[in-house]
Amino acid sequence: MIRNRIKVLRAERDWTQADLAEKVGISRQAVISIEKYKYTPSLELAFKIAEVFNVSINEVFEHKEGENDE
Repeated sequence: MIRNRIKVLRAERDWTQADLAEKVGISRQAVISIEKYKYTPSLELAFKIAEVFNVSINEVFEHKEGENDE
């Protein structure tokens, strides 16, 4: 499973889900789905999210082995 720190990074910047969605060019619903691990973003979107936070992709996303891995 791909874990992310998007909610934490947003909170550090006082950004709403709508703020992040606008900066990245996706819907607020997409941000919600990513934060709740219901949707794994494409590699391109993952890099874009990291870019708007001005951090490396590794600081946003992390692979965790678990029951959802095959």
